Amino acid sequence: MSDDLELSVTRLIDAPVEQVWKVATERMTEWWCPKPWKTEIVEQDWRAGGRSAMIMRGPEGEEHAMEGVVLEVVPNTRFIFTDAFKVGWVPQTPFMTGIFAFADEGGKTRYTASARHWSAEAKAQHEAMGFIDGWSKVAEQLAGIAEAEAKAIA
Repeated sequence: MSDDLELSVTRLIDAPVEQVWKVATERMTEWWCPKPWKTEIVEQDWRAGGRSAMIMRGPEGEEHAMEGVVLEVVPNTRFIFTDAFKVGWVPQTPFMTGIFAFADEGGKTRYTASARHWSAEAKAQHEAMGFIDGWSKVAEQLAGIAEAEAKAIA
């Protein structure tokens, strides 16, 4: 993969990988898009070929529907989805493939979220939409939830 079509953010989260994974996969509505936006999960089938569908809603009534499929799920390691297909491998106009990786780093979690784009134009569009700020805020929200849970358990 050529890095010139990828955007990514990373964050070290002060919680074990298992805790971060659990929050990431079970509490998506709480962290998936930057507040004050909200996420409605239509369906999130955590298996290869499963449907990944959600609606992000903005404070002014904006709606952004996402429809795609899960490509890979490796518990406590990564999940990958794409909008190049609808469920049943029905092709649709693609924008990106999302890769969310979780790696142990001395008892903490290195979270890396990447978006791989089909074209330079799609990458530029995603950058203009505020990728770095938005996906960094999402990482911060995920970290806040996972770190609070890790402290509550300790």
